[in-house]
Amino acid sequence: MKQSFTSTSLVKYLYNETTAAETLAMQEALRTNPELRREYQELRQAHRQLPKVTFSPSKCTLNAIRAYSRQAAFEEQC
Repeated sequence: MKQSFTSTSLVKYLYNETTAAETLAMQEALRTNPELRREYQELRQAHRQLPKVTFSPSKCTLNAIRAYSRQAAFEEQC
């Protein structure tokens, strides 16, 4: 069975968000399909050029998330 891959599939693969089966299928497709391999290489190059950003949420934001999590856990128990 021939599987077709979309740009979304390539992005998932690029970010290591594929299952083991999807990864194997993508690797095989990239090995055998020059057009798909070219598109993947273009995406990879673009990904490398993105700035590396890190986020540091404020203590207030973290406390709000923790409070929400505690409340949600409490509601599940009821």
